Amino acid sequence: MTDDLKKAYQRLLDLTKEIHILNSTMSLLDWDEKTYMPKGGVENRGNQLAYLAGLSHEKFTAPEIGDLLKQLEGSSLLGDPDSFETANVREIKHAYDKLVKVPKSLVEELTRVTTIAHGVWAEARQKSDFSIFLPYLEKVIKLKLQQAEAVGYEKYPYDALLDDFETGSTIEKVAKVFADFRQELVDLVKAIRDSKKRPDPSILTRDFPVDRQERFGKEAARVIGYEFEKGRLDLTVHPFCTGIGPGDVRITTRYNPKHFGQAFFGILHESGHGIYDQGLDPQRWGTPGGDAVSLGIHESQSRMWENLVGRSKAFWKHFFPKAQQVYPEALGKVKFDDFFFAINEVAPSFIRVEADEVTYNLHILVRFEIEQSFFSGDLNAKDIPGAWNEKFENYFGIVPPDDAQGCLQDVHWSVGYIGYFPTYSLGNLYASQFFNQAKKEIGDLEDQFARGEFAPLKRWLNEKIHKLGQRYRAEKLVEVVTGKPLSHRPLMDYLKSKYGQLYGI
Repeated sequence: MTDDLKKAYQRLLDLTKEIHILNSTMSLLDWDEKTYMPKGGVENRGNQLAYLAGLSHEKFTAPEIGDLLKQLEGSSLLGDPDSFETANVREIKHAYDKLVKVPKSLVEELTRVTTIAHGVWAEARQKSDFSIFLPYLEKVIKLKLQQAEAVGYEKYPYDALLDDFETGSTIEKVAKVFADFRQELVDLVKAIRDSKKRPDPSILTRDFPVDRQERFGKEAARVIGYEFEKGRLDLTVHPFCTGIGPGDVRITTRYNPKHFGQAFFGILHESGHGIYDQGLDPQRWGTPGGDAVSLGIHESQSRMWENLVGRSKAFWKHFFPKAQQVYPEALGKVKFDDFFFAINEVAPSFIRVEADEVTYNLHILVRFEIEQSFFSGDLNAKDIPGAWNEKFENYFGIVPPDDAQGCLQDVHWSVGYIGYFPTYSLGNLYASQFFNQAKKEIGDLEDQFARGEFAPLKRWLNEKIHKLGQRYRAEKLVEVVTGKPLSHRPLMDYLKSKYGQLYGI
């Protein structure tokens, strides 16, 4: 490798790190907007973020980056296809090739509109009135369609957006993922519905004071590995995790004093995201080698800690006695098996983030199909509530009573995250396959969880997934870690085994 190549590579990384500083500043402003910023600041915040987004875009699409990429491509520096050097150049070029096609003015306008749209969505959700949000959603859809046309695509405009969240994925690939396990999932839901065994969900809807929920949720997050010295937990309308940078990863939640699981499992979920971001290599921050692989892989980490760990019997052997101490009035006399069955109840529900493991992917299917329809022009934005309710009745047999529990429940469209939803189902698949491999390599995870020992699993995830950054793309990472391509089999085997025992089917 020549000195010129080394210098070119280092210059490329220096430039991307500079851009990451800008992006992390935007992340902090975005976090503030969704947590503590007064409503009156929305328009100015939109202008702030639009300016920074335009500046970031301008720096990333600068001719110098294009020249450096040309110099590095095909060079001796990239001799090893699996090296961090190769990954960094590959992923920077992939992003550059897309962004250079998008006008700076469009980036700025998208950022400004989505910042305002998020505030309007929060109001519309609170009032359960889709008409308030409609004109802003129409603007977002129009701008995202312009983005897709600018970037380009082979078959469907939606693919250009999906690639932002799951590099290389397409409608056809996602549809195949659903097709592989949809019927098995539907059959399992039917078998559970026909079972005569039923939990007592009222166990979870007693009085659970918010201050105790916060204390208990924070302790659980800390025990599984979320580091509060490098993070924090705050309130928001729709829970999320934001990685500001090394040593600063923030999670949020919302509390319901009449429901135990909404905040608790939400905190575990966001802690999973946080543990991933805290596990990235800080020495590689600002480069693809120090960034998460994809939203699907990110979701695999949150779903693993929330469900495969957090809803397991072993987890509650450790935490249930503690929960009884924190909530003596609500849980003091509840039997362990009754509580475990209650937190794993399978039942049609309106809210995605509170859905059980079995029906969750049906929630994603509803959103995936509606996104495709309105983005292709087959469905007008004004008709989304009706289409949502119709699909919901078809898949779940229930109709949302209002927009807040229907098409307004998710934040994604307001912030321009069209194409994000499919990554949730991919995350479920990745999670199960990773977890199976972890059990093979670590040993008896159930015994460890029952003793309150979660560090071995966290360390395994740190080494096998987090510290690799984007060294491998998602499809290859699964094969590198598990020795097999992604399959729906581990997820379905897990669901059938667990819920077959609970429901006697």
